[in-house]
Amino acid sequence: MLKRLFDVAASLGLLLLASPALLVTCFLIWRQDGQSPFYVAPRVGRGGGTFRMVKLRSMVKNADASGVDSTGANDMRITSVGHFIRRYKLDELPQLWNVLVGDMSLVGPRPNVRRETDLYTPLERGLLHARPGITDFASIVFADEGDILAPHADPDLAYNQLIRPWKSRLGLFYVQHASVGVDLRLCFYTAWCLLDRAAVLRSVSRWLDRLGAGADLVRASQRELPLSPTPPPGATEIVQSRG
Repeated sequence: MLKRLFDVAASLGLLLLASPALLVTCFLIWRQDGQSPFYVAPRVGRGGGTFRMVKLRSMVKNADASGVDSTGANDMRITSVGHFIRRYKLDELPQLWNVLVGDMSLVGPRPNVRRETDLYTPLERGLLHARPGITDFASIVFADEGDILAPHADPDLAYNQLIRPWKSRLGLFYVQHASVGVDLRLCFYTAWCLLDRAAVLRSVSRWLDRLGAGADLVRASQRELPLSPTPPPGATEIVQSRG
């Protein structure tokens, strides 16, 4: 209940504060092609149900018709305004509405499309026990997701091999340690990340270590080493049981 009260108060206040920036950005998006500045798409929420997530549109109209869910920083579908709003995470601001109405929380595992959640291992399905959020450990550690995927010809494959396993583990770690105090700290780190991401990664990795995260998860959160293909949480157990 306390988390929900925090979500309602914070999302309402942030929507009011951000309304001038939202209005200007909406106008710039509409002016470039005369289409709606909003992108509304189904995402999987808590318990496996579906809700309609709202974002500012950073791509050409009907970009999702390509069937590609993951987006590299050099994706040709991203518009000129889209590059700017993605860089400063302005495209995420309308999700405060989803938080206000209860579809999402300020902090929680990022919501995914149904095609991605259908690939979840039984362990990863624990992510669906929590209300999805705008930010969490994984959102901070992989704030440069577009840059990671940019060199890869198949961004969906690269996402599932390089990013999803660590994002899922960080998301599950959040679900296990969720509290209003943790939420407040993650919100602070999310804002700070826009100014000094390197310092935030150092602080987050030390925090994860103090909370008891595994050594490999702490190393991954530091983002000092290249990412290599890794099985998602629970995949090894499935292979062993089938063997």
